[in-house]
Amino acid sequence: MGKTKKYIIIAVVVIAAMIFAGETLFTVNPNEAAIVINLGKIVGIETTPGLHIHVPFVESIAKIYTGDVLYDIPVSDVITSDKKSMIADNYVIWKVTDPTKYYQSLGGITARAEERIEAAVYNATKNTISAMSQDQIIAARGNTLTKLITDESNSDIAQYGIVVELAEIKALDLPDDNKEAVYERMISERNNIAAGYTANGQADAQKIKNEANKQISILTANAQKEAAKLEAEGEARYMQILSEAYNTEEKAEFYSYIRGLDSLEAMAGENKTLILDKNSEYARLLYGQN
Repeated sequence: MGKTKKYIIIAVVVIAAMIFAGETLFTVNPNEAAIVINLGKIVGIETTPGLHIHVPFVESIAKIYTGDVLYDIPVSDVITSDKKSMIADNYVIWKVTDPTKYYQSLGGITARAEERIEAAVYNATKNTISAMSQDQIIAARGNTLTKLITDESNSDIAQYGIVVELAEIKALDLPDDNKEAVYERMISERNNIAAGYTANGQADAQKIKNEANKQISILTANAQKEAAKLEAEGEARYMQILSEAYNTEEKAEFYSYIRGLDSLEAMAGENKTLILDKNSEYARLLYGQN
């Protein structure tokens, strides 16, 4: 009976030690902060991963996840500065940057944090879009619009120890009853732009054509002028050569005789027969009469 009692005492001591150790030790994981609370007051915070000690039964531990959190925000209606209705579908990536402030303001409860984030992002989206026309919003979609909404969202939730790393519109659409009218307007605008490009292209083409025709006219006129000049110079040279070739009376008579024969041959043609008056110039040419 004595041994049994001894074993019972040892077991009780071991169990008590295990309970004490379990209440004394706590673990901090990566991307986690452990807040030490004593009688409702924060007395410490541990962010280093591993085992840590606290006063059992007096102090409690509240663990806060400090890694990135993805939250998909419900779609909402927004109005542009030119009074066009649009539907925005946002998502955010957020994280806790100040665990103490996060715990004090929201009790470390994720659902409460996402309520505040949802409100902040909705207000930022509404304010950003209401300050822009529909065309400006379409042009700013992407990094520009994302930065505007993210920056304004953070101005509202910094008090909770939270930062929104990204607040992005994953879909920005028109209400179904507005889509057709907007698409038709966009098509009309694109057609007008295309018509403008076509008209400008045709005007440029006509300008180039006119300039080319002008250059052709100038080149043709210069070529004709040069040809006439060369022809005149050739004629002058020809006459000079003839003058030099028939510069005596005998040569001149011979030249006249040859020209007369050429003219007579041209008149005869293919018949080779001519009937001449005996007093004609050609008759005197053939018979050597003067």
